[in-house]
Amino acid sequence: MDFHRGTRMVWIRVIRGPCRRVRGHGPLLRPFGTLELYPLWNFENMTGLKITTLTLRLGSRTLIDRLSLSISGGVVTTVMGPSGSGKSSLLAWLCGTLDPTFSVSGSVMLNGRLLDGLPPEQRRVGILFQDDLLFPHLSAGENLAFALPRRFRGQSRMQKVAEALETIELPGYADHDPARLSGGQRARVALMRTLLAEPEALLLDEPFSKLDQALRERFRSLVFTHARQRNLPVLLVTHDPADAEAAEGAVLRIGDAPANT
Repeated sequence: MDFHRGTRMVWIRVIRGPCRRVRGHGPLLRPFGTLELYPLWNFENMTGLKITTLTLRLGSRTLIDRLSLSISGGVVTTVMGPSGSGKSSLLAWLCGTLDPTFSVSGSVMLNGRLLDGLPPEQRRVGILFQDDLLFPHLSAGENLAFALPRRFRGQSRMQKVAEALETIELPGYADHDPARLSGGQRARVALMRTLLAEPEALLLDEPFSKLDQALRERFRSLVFTHARQRNLPVLLVTHDPADAEAAEGAVLRIGDAPANT
């Protein structure tokens, strides 16, 4: 960390490592060259998901140019755009799995924590894909139990799994093999597994697209309701305008024009 003391304020320039609280004053965020300066007095009060001046390139092609975006807890922001415009790459960057062939500049914070450089398991970011990605060697209940925090043990762990299955209208399915579940049932288990991990932000990469229309509407509502109840900032990638309308949040379009929200 580098410290900068102005006339009336104390700032921190985050390079690596944790931050300490120091008295000071000033606006929430100010650019400083290629990095960012944060007033320490307000550092811990930064909630939600905040992307600052993200530029994402693949070779000579710029997919996202200087994107700045803030998503408060309980808010669903939708990202739309043509295939290949960088929507899924944006999500991969946020959860720390972006392919190194991409070049990236910019910064991301989640509830006052700088995520830059952190491995995926330390980010507390949940992501749900179009494919369910259930573990084939585990039962439906074991897939759910895998996501539970370690504080759930023994009977409380089994009870949490049972409650989760009840929530997604699959009571009694704990011992079922994922291969024997329908596509809609698998999708529901995958949805709940992501929520049980207790993420601080939720990324959705077209997770409703394989559900039939009636089920899609019910579980889209379920995911949004859970996110709002848990005060999670949500970033949804979709091609379906109905998803964006149901999200009731801002819509960010990339690929059609420079994106800066």
